[in-house]
Amino acid sequence: MPAAKTAKKTVSTKAAAAGSAGPQAGDKAPAFKLADENGKTVSLADFKGKQVVLYFYPKDSTPGCTTEACDFRDNLNRIAKTGAVVLGVSADSSESHRKFKEKQGLNFPLLSDPDRKAIEAYGVWQEKSLYGRKFMGIVRSTFIIDGNGSIAKVFPKVKVAGHVDEVLSALRP
Repeated sequence: MPAAKTAKKTVSTKAAAAGSAGPQAGDKAPAFKLADENGKTVSLADFKGKQVVLYFYPKDSTPGCTTEACDFRDNLNRIAKTGAVVLGVSADSSESHRKFKEKQGLNFPLLSDPDRKAIEAYGVWQEKSLYGRKFMGIVRSTFIIDGNGSIAKVFPKVKVAGHVDEVLSALRP
């Protein structure tokens, strides 16, 4: 048993050093089943054989999240040319996602994870700090998942400006 604990610590330390407590490039992507903005269940298995751009964001209708979502919206044709699909995930409700999607004219699914199962499986529920106050929340992160269900690229602690171009450069046609 002690060896298993040591191995787990090593993995956690490695992931923390990489800036994410979640899966890293080469790891199998954690499976998920989440409701979209219309309440329809969407799972990672639905996209077998396709690249998936799975991005996690803190909250619908906030400035940074709106900019990021609109950047994906505006570049979806370029992303689709690589054969990839985009999925946005936050802890907001399906109803909140539906309103956000309609208001911004988003053209890709937004998935609701109020129980934070996928959010935690991907390691994006982390301690954050704002004006010296520490709290837990979603750290803006993106995962590119290949057609075999493995993590191809991780973008931890995403800065919104220029992010979609980074994603596009990492996608394989």
